[in-house]
Amino acid sequence: MANKWVYMFSEGNMTMRNLLGGKGANLAEMTSIGLPVPQGFTITTEACTQYYEDGRKINDEIMAQAMEGVKKMEEINGKKFGDLQNPLLVSVRSGARASMPGMMDTILNLGLNDDVVAAMIKGNPDPAFERFVYDSYRRFIQMFSDVVMEVGKKYFEQLIDEMKEKKGVKFDVDLTAADLKELAEQFKAEYKKQLGKDFPSDPVEQLKLAIEAVFRSWDNPRANVYRRDNDIPYSWGTAVNVMPMVFGNLNNESGTGVAFTRDPATGENKLMGEFLINAQGEDVVAGVRTPMPIAQMEKEFPEAYAEFIKVCETLENHYHDMQDMEFTVENKKLYMLQCRNGKRTAPAALKIACDLVDEGHKTPEEAVAMIDPRNLDTLLHPQFDAAALKAATPLGKGLGASPGAACGKVVFTADDAVEWAARGEKVVLVRLETSPEDITGMKAAQGILTVRGGMTSHAAVVARGMGECCVSGCGDINMDEENKKFTLAGKEFHEGDFISIDGTTGNIYDGQIATVDAKIAGEFGRIMAWADEFRRLKVRTNADTPADAKKARELGAEGIGLCRTEHMFFEEDRIAAFREMICSDTVEEREAALEKILPYQQNDFKQLYEALEGCPVTIRFLDPPLHEFVPTTEDEIKKLADAKHKSVEEIKAIINSLHEFNPMMGHRGCRLAVTYPEIAKMQTKAVIRAALEVQKAHADWNVKPEIMIPLVCEVKELKYVKQIVVETADAEIAAAGAKLEYEVGTMIEIPRAALTADEIAKEADFFCFGTNDLTQMTFGFSRDDAGKFLNAYYDTKIFENDPFAKLDQTGVGKLMEMSLKLGKPVNPSLHVGICGEHGGDPSSVEFCHKIGLDYVSCSPFRVPVARLAAAQAAIAEKAAKANCDCKKSVVDDETKEKLKEAAEKAQVLAKDLADASAEVAKAGLAGLKAGIEEAKRAYNENKKN
Repeated sequence: MANKWVYMFSEGNMTMRNLLGGKGANLAEMTSIGLPVPQGFTITTEACTQYYEDGRKINDEIMAQAMEGVKKMEEINGKKFGDLQNPLLVSVRSGARASMPGMMDTILNLGLNDDVVAAMIKGNPDPAFERFVYDSYRRFIQMFSDVVMEVGKKYFEQLIDEMKEKKGVKFDVDLTAADLKELAEQFKAEYKKQLGKDFPSDPVEQLKLAIEAVFRSWDNPRANVYRRDNDIPYSWGTAVNVMPMVFGNLNNESGTGVAFTRDPATGENKLMGEFLINAQGEDVVAGVRTPMPIAQMEKEFPEAYAEFIKVCETLENHYHDMQDMEFTVENKKLYMLQCRNGKRTAPAALKIACDLVDEGHKTPEEAVAMIDPRNLDTLLHPQFDAAALKAATPLGKGLGASPGAACGKVVFTADDAVEWAARGEKVVLVRLETSPEDITGMKAAQGILTVRGGMTSHAAVVARGMGECCVSGCGDINMDEENKKFTLAGKEFHEGDFISIDGTTGNIYDGQIATVDAKIAGEFGRIMAWADEFRRLKVRTNADTPADAKKARELGAEGIGLCRTEHMFFEEDRIAAFREMICSDTVEEREAALEKILPYQQNDFKQLYEALEGCPVTIRFLDPPLHEFVPTTEDEIKKLADAKHKSVEEIKAIINSLHEFNPMMGHRGCRLAVTYPEIAKMQTKAVIRAALEVQKAHADWNVKPEIMIPLVCEVKELKYVKQIVVETADAEIAAAGAKLEYEVGTMIEIPRAALTADEIAKEADFFCFGTNDLTQMTFGFSRDDAGKFLNAYYDTKIFENDPFAKLDQTGVGKLMEMSLKLGKPVNPSLHVGICGEHGGDPSSVEFCHKIGLDYVSCSPFRVPVARLAAAQAAIAEKAAKANCDCKKSVVDDETKEKLKEAAEKAQVLAKDLADASAEVAKAGLAGLKAGIEEAKRAYNENKKN
């Protein structure tokens, strides 16, 4: 049977979204509930996939079915495509299954050519109608040239501007029929000039090229970026919707508009939208003319407005969600061209969800499921003032690595950031890339901008942890750190110049843009409370400071899943002692240097325990290579040399000896503890002493430290370091005469650790997936350098997403699943979490729920995102199970019925067999008797003879 590529609107419904796309499914649904929709057809998303499989060509079967759809459309609408007497003009629109506003292409007024235009005008001599026809024709030529043939629309806009200037008018609507006729001729000439051929006049050819253009737009740059940002798979494809044109530009009794059933910015339950008289749809969106508020439509077209209000009510009641609608009024008659669940801001999403529950449209479960977790980020960070942002033009763009907005004076070093901030200046720290020693400057700055690095670079990770705005990886910046200046888009920035950055979009602006503090609406707590009811996964935070820990706790964190202790070593009063330790010659010297740091570490941990109020705290022992801690300036080197009674040359020699060819895979993690056990001993003492102190002060808290050994790849490594930790910890507890439970576990961040998880689980109390490093080592490339080639990988469809931002479930995920399957049977009490940056990514959280992790850990400001995502994962699993049970129940009922039928048939068959057997036996007996009689007769005859 041939594939069905085309569905009339009357053949579909809202459940066919995957096949018909969102727009097509909703047009079909509006048709089924009796709303005024111009009747057309949808070419399926499967046809789009086939188009790409066929080498970006529409095959004959798809085109034949499309033309069959045109024929049915002609019958329904009483017009003929390409006809000179009563021509049918159509729109060709995209429609993916997930809403992608403005990302793909639309063509209006298709079917016009010189002959059709002339025939239409001849059939209606009204000058106003002539103007409408030429207005539609010039629009079609421009849109077809731009969208289908990829001739830039700037050429046509130039011609329009020249015409308006020549005629002394401001708006397109002020041009006469003669002006528009002349424009249409100019447009066709421009088309030929650009492409070297005449504008196509055959409506069928126009249609085929337009359908191909919509399919092609699925792969345009803006659509690809949007899909990556919104987790929309490339494989989905887009549908194409072909429907009869209705004309908002017909006359002054016609118009077009866009409206929302609720305010998409605030969530307020009131109709919001805009309307233009004598216009087509793109005029409202393009801002060519200033539209009027939707309420004014009531004065202009009272009957159509009254009908539209009823449609709005019908759609909200039908879809149980805020609707975004496009409509046209032609000669005072309303036509609905589109409806969809409207995009909304995070505050609006929360308010609408709660209101829909209160109004009886949604259950709390459904309300939680309808909110995009990623939008919550914007609730928690400062934002640019909307009006000021609208007036600004971005100079450049990097990666929106940590959300929020920042405006300040440019500084180029961490020390300058601290110094300038101390005197009350707001600054933006601009660096080639950041390192751990920049932490104080990053804290002092309003935001961070880097030339290098990806979504999980040092700058991005630390900034997200601090709730600091960060734009990373802006490779267009030409940096001159030495002279404290950089160039972007031809403008040179010097220290002290103002710059504004948007950590959500990645946009970079010249000068000052006012920021406003984010406001968390009252509905936030209500939604989060519902989410906590439904989720199974616990949510912890990655936090290294009491301030971060407190913020995470406020936002609902149930523990710390990762405390990076190395960040604690960079404070000025500690780094000197740590550098002394690095440059020591003996164990005793190293221990003496570490002893200076011990009280600071102890106090750090104490404050973290107190901030978490008895919730679990996982402390990762020292992880980075030692070269990250050594001095870099001559003054610092001289100071260290004096402290260690060594020459400057000797210190420089030690520093040079620490250089590593591949630090990511070098002397770091548990290898430091194996080489220098005294580091692990000092950190263990600090962890245990702090816990004992807090336990004593808060007897009602369950203080139970979790000590995490990083970068383990061999069980003997873990066993060796664990022994040092246990001996030190037990000695501290015994010396205090107290009881204290603690755990020793490991990070799974090397593929070999995942592959040997059954061995490692014998020594580990817990596993925690460090997916930043696990991703690096599984893929074999650095997260900081991947930005150099990832765009090429996106363009060639090798990757659809950044594997450092969205967990690679196929490869890295398989290693995680393997670790659980190997480790849990060996150690049933093993608890397992994730503390890489993926812990705050919704799709990654869903995966963690699916494979059975106990918790996810993420930066403080992503805790609400993870809580909501975890709830949605549980809700989706429950719905899938219910659906499966329902199907199973149906199958069971069918099976029972079939078994009953089979049993009845078997009974009949058995009876028939029994009856048949009786007949056979009876016949056999008669035959036997006859045989005996015959034998007797033969015997007697024989005897007689």
